Amino acid sequence: MSALAPTEVVTYRERQSDLPFLDDLLSAEPLGGADADKALWIVSWGFDVPRLLRRLHRRAVAYHAHSSGYGFDLPPGVPVLAVSRNTLGYWGDRSPRAPLLLVPNALEPQWLMRGQRPAPGSARTTAAPRPIDVLVQQRKCSAYVLQRLVPALRARGLRVEVQSGWVDDLVVLFNSAAVVLYDSADYWRGRGVSEGFGLPPIEALACGCVVFSSLNHALADCLDPGVLGHQLGLGTLSADVERIVAAVADPEGWQADPAALQRLLEGLAESSLQQRWQRALGVLNQHWDRLLLADQLPLRAPSPVQVRWAQARQKLAQLLHRRR
Repeated sequence: MSALAPTEVVTYRERQSDLPFLDDLLSAEPLGGADADKALWIVSWGFDVPRLLRRLHRRAVAYHAHSSGYGFDLPPGVPVLAVSRNTLGYWGDRSPRAPLLLVPNALEPQWLMRGQRPAPGSARTTAAPRPIDVLVQQRKCSAYVLQRLVPALRARGLRVEVQSGWVDDLVVLFNSAAVVLYDSADYWRGRGVSEGFGLPPIEALACGCVVFSSLNHALADCLDPGVLGHQLGLGTLSADVERIVAAVADPEGWQADPAALQRLLEGLAESSLQQRWQRALGVLNQHWDRLLLADQLPLRAPSPVQVRWAQARQKLAQLLHRRR
């Protein structure tokens, strides 16, 4: 976003010598001051969002929403910049009268430039085998994959690498794997929030890997089963083992559809997302001009209790009408 407007990172829990601190900025910019309408504040860390929004009351602010499920509601008029359709739908339900915008996370250029994937329209060729048959990243991975599936795959003679430490170059690692497994459903279910975007499977696809993944939350945005990736956990352990063994034996037959993958990656390129951000900033600026400068009131959505009461009154009125 810094390419579109001057941008600063602000800390609010601990001071850092090279970054501005929220308390200092708010003290220097009293509410209603001459510069109060010149900055757009963007908050993102879900656990702290309610407290930050209270502190930024009557200032231009937006919530950059990754994971959903934190349980809080937004004050009327606070816009949402959602990184996935899953998160967009969540806030479309909880905050239906606020500006809602979709701005996915960008894929770093290194994945687009150095990922070794088939080009759209290229003829199928027999590529040299990759040194890693199956790659698993331990972080967020389920016990099912680590404790049951990995041993079962190794028992079938596959070279399975479980990556847990620091990697200097992830593109090289993914380019070295035929199949990548990603299963975060249990991880997020245990924490009560969602997979906000799910970059690792997309990074693997950019490197020409066959991806078997869970389809929880935002992973379902992109991983069309059978087109771009394959479901991990297809009912039985044997179903997973048989399909993964087959994919290692014939990666080209299981890879993502090149044309569909190209469309996905182009949509996540920085150039495409800068256009989305530019449109989003225009919407946010106009929205806050109406609220702060024109003193218009934000729309308020009825609470679930109000909706249920209205429905109950409607049913009662219908019942009384039929008895007349």
